[in-house]
Amino acid sequence: MQPNEATRALLSRQIIDACLEMGRLGINQGTAGNISSRFQDGMLITPTSTPYGELTEDDIVFVDSRGVPETGCLPSTEWRFHLAIYQHHHDRHAVVHNHAPYATSLAIMNRAIPAVHYMIAAAGGTDIPCAPYATYGTEALSLLVVTALAERKACLLQHHGMVASEVSIAKALWLANEVELLARWYCQLLACGYQPETTPRLPAEEIAVVKAKFNSYGLRS
Repeated sequence: MQPNEATRALLSRQIIDACLEMGRLGINQGTAGNISSRFQDGMLITPTSTPYGELTEDDIVFVDSRGVPETGCLPSTEWRFHLAIYQHHHDRHAVVHNHAPYATSLAIMNRAIPAVHYMIAAAGGTDIPCAPYATYGTEALSLLVVTALAERKACLLQHHGMVASEVSIAKALWLANEVELLARWYCQLLACGYQPETTPRLPAEEIAVVKAKFNSYGLRS
């Protein structure tokens, strides 16, 4: 096996394992969601409409930098925004998209997640924004995702779900799970009677302090 083939096989296995872990964590359902990893001049991404439990390394699709998949393969319908994230953020090497229950509930209401807990800093700023709605799989959605992630590592998608991007598959999955936990806490605050404008939150100055501390904290892979 050549080096590139070995790397592809390893990344493909990591993608499949992360897909299965999303189900175990309860942050995705059925064939919804998708995961990708930067590879060569493009990316490796889950195929369309295939149950995660049936995936093998050979099912993971390579899409080049022009958005052209390898012959005879159908990538996830959301390949456009995965590829756009890699093209706009050279430090991102993995993207996780799912329909996690609490994050998606907030996305349906078009609500960003504010700084209700210091872990919001893991997504890169004082909130986790919600990108406006566009039909799934479209160039319009891709542009909206790129805009929402301009200064963030994660965002919600209105009436859709969430996206998390990071330096590795393991860390992108970790971030996606953290976003869902933050969304759950925020939903619980709203259920207690808080309004979005009155929800307790940390000041931007404290989030900046936490971001700096994160340089030596958290998942390293």
